[in-house]
Amino acid sequence: MGCFAAGHLCYLALFARAGRRRTAPWAVAGYGAAWLGTVALLWPGLEPPLRLPVAGYSLLLTAMGLGALGAGRWTGLGGALFLLSDTLIAAGLAGWPRPPVPQFWIMAGYAAAQWLLTAGVLRDETPRPGPEPAPTGSAGGAV
Repeated sequence: MGCFAAGHLCYLALFARAGRRRTAPWAVAGYGAAWLGTVALLWPGLEPPLRLPVAGYSLLLTAMGLGALGAGRWTGLGGALFLLSDTLIAAGLAGWPRPPVPQFWIMAGYAAAQWLLTAGVLRDETPRPGPEPAPTGSAGGAV
């Protein structure tokens, strides 16, 4: 959990550096409600020593998902899939029922999330063609 938390901090730093767009208030409220509801539902099923670490890690994961949403559509989808993948892990820790072969769904969600996060960041970093610069020089133009 600690290594993944460090990875989420790196993603958050990357998204903050990119600073592409502002996240809508409804998205912040939705992610916050999803975090609070998930932790409240998982809490009773978690072993007591895991409760606070899972709550803290999931808060960091939720912040990363929200930051990803602010970085673009592809990254936002990647962040949401990462949340879903890790929620399946937490569901197992809390003794909740999970889909058949949960390891497959966890890894499939994780791999797709990483691909979308990476593709979204790279897509946003790719230079886009812009308007041609205004000609400069002395041929009939103002200085």
